[in-house]
Amino acid sequence: MNFFKYIKAVGTGPKSNKNLTKEEMIEAIQGILEKKCESEQAAAFLMLLRVKLESDEELAGCLESFNKYITKEEIPESIELGFSYDGKTSQPYLFPLYGKILKEFFKQNKQIEPFDIVISGDKLQPAKNGLTVKDIADNITLEDNIHFFNRENYFKELSELTDLRKKLYMRTIFNTTEKLLNPASSKYAITSAFHRPYVEKYMNLFGDNYENLVIVKGNEGTPEIFSDFKYWAIGNSGIEEKVVKLEDLKIKYNNEYENITLDEAINIINNPSKEIMKLAKLNVAILLYTTKRVESVEKAYEMLNDDSCCIVKFFKKLFK
Repeated sequence: MNFFKYIKAVGTGPKSNKNLTKEEMIEAIQGILEKKCESEQAAAFLMLLRVKLESDEELAGCLESFNKYITKEEIPESIELGFSYDGKTSQPYLFPLYGKILKEFFKQNKQIEPFDIVISGDKLQPAKNGLTVKDIADNITLEDNIHFFNRENYFKELSELTDLRKKLYMRTIFNTTEKLLNPASSKYAITSAFHRPYVEKYMNLFGDNYENLVIVKGNEGTPEIFSDFKYWAIGNSGIEEKVVKLEDLKIKYNNEYENITLDEAINIINNPSKEIMKLAKLNVAILLYTTKRVESVEKAYEMLNDDSCCIVKFFKKLFK
């Protein structure tokens, strides 16, 4: 394979660099995934492409190239949570708490169609250290409505590039395109972005793969919320931005950890505080909104905290 032409295209210099077409990008990425080029060539290409800044067509070509390798299952009535693969350091993961919350919600709201949660994980990827989704999934028993997909099994070609990416120790095009691989053919998805330009980039890149995609400004590049946040969805006038403040929902949470350990994270999940449970319900409310089960995040959160059903059950037991 003549891989040098791709290195030359992205690494000649500002005046001579050129963006690759989607077809060229597919061939280049598949050459890397299939190890048709030397590892040094792959590293040089990924680094120079990042420095050049990937075009939308290059991102689309990279994502499309994955379709040849991903082994998919069918869980269509599901939502994919698009986590980054470089871990978290300042907050725990909340997703193991979502399963029971959703089960109770659907039990009390039988008119609303249930859905499952899909999460993908792998070994830690650059460019920072921290706890990964895989660390949590390997050490916590998840509810049966939460499905963890180990990328080592369903997309081994990308997983096997971990050592190369660690040697580069920088973000590459894979950090962007791997957030939503859709291994379960999910109808809905949520992921995170920090800057508005990336919101538009993600909508263009991933939007056509789902019936609905919501992007949040979450914690540490994840779709999990621990503070006031913005979220974006496609509305009548294009991409619409909304803001939610924890104070308005009577959530008071200001904890932050320095390099949270796996034991600390597991303990928080197994013994959640009142405020952690409020945060977990808020995150579930975002999922209910994303899957179009409820018309707004605020309404979903209100329904999740509706104690009327519990009161009815209490009086039935009292007067039985």
